[in-house]
Amino acid sequence: MATIAMSILEDAEQALSGQAGGALEDTMSITSFGRFPEDAPADKIPSEKSSLTKVNQKITTASLREMKLGHEPITCLTAYDYATARLVDEAGIEMILVGDSLAQTMLGYENTLSVTMDEMLHHVKAVRRGVKRALLLADMPYGSYQVDDGEALRNATRFVKEGAAEVVKIEGGEKRAELIRRIIDAEIPVCGHIGLTPQSVNVMGGYKVQGKELDGISQLMRDAVALDRAGVACIVLEGIPREVAAMITAEVGAPTIGIGAGPECDGQVLVFHDLFNLTFAPAAKFVRRYGDVAELITRGVQEFRADVKSAQYPRDEESYHLPKETKAGLDTVLARKRALRG
Repeated sequence: MATIAMSILEDAEQALSGQAGGALEDTMSITSFGRFPEDAPADKIPSEKSSLTKVNQKITTASLREMKLGHEPITCLTAYDYATARLVDEAGIEMILVGDSLAQTMLGYENTLSVTMDEMLHHVKAVRRGVKRALLLADMPYGSYQVDDGEALRNATRFVKEGAAEVVKIEGGEKRAELIRRIIDAEIPVCGHIGLTPQSVNVMGGYKVQGKELDGISQLMRDAVALDRAGVACIVLEGIPREVAAMITAEVGAPTIGIGAGPECDGQVLVFHDLFNLTFAPAAKFVRRYGDVAELITRGVQEFRADVKSAQYPRDEESYHLPKETKAGLDTVLARKRALRG
């Protein structure tokens, strides 16, 4: 397989210019729980023949392989809390990732490096309670697997035993292959992650597209093949040219899940907050927004404040009342008290 990969690379070398990678377009970025709103466009609601209608069919790692073989695109979104996870799951998304991106989206850290195992586990547990059908992935945070293989295995086990995660995600290619084998040997499925790996931001010198030079393409191919041979359940391809992602997708048996890696991947993942303008930062090139929840929340909060300040909330119909008998008795007691004071 490695020979085939290098052959593909040699063919690609004739067509690629080898220019250095630049910044990733300068930026990287509840009340009821029905499946689809009544006013949802018809073309956005799955037909009876769509796999999304199989709401009772549990998604497993085997399901992902079947979808790749059947050329059915795989969908994945992040979720970090019960309500979001339940909505995403009921909407038919196949994979839900509790990503270390929660460091920024939920906890307000500058990057993903600060989030801890305990913080991640807290959110994994919450998401687990909202997920019934989707495959649940937990991101191994920075420092939880880089220092010691034994500690890495213990942390991966915690995600499964305490958080009920079904897959753990680990960044890195060839250099992580042996560790990934050990984790898989412990009966824990692993999702690989290569390309732009956010936990390596300081080494990369920022969030930059990877694999724009021939050497970089060669390394990505080796990384992907190494992860595939190690037995990963799937591979996240982040921030790489679509041509390279297409080569990898065709080469490996594991499903590829792209984020900023073009349409040829077997599936796509985005950060939930990016979809709905909840990131407080300019969106990356690959982000498509499907709504402006930030504007909706801001407007709603402002209207609530205005109603309270103007004594328009709560109204009488939004208040509880005493039963007639209790109110009559209370009025009698109060009348006696007033009479005594008089």
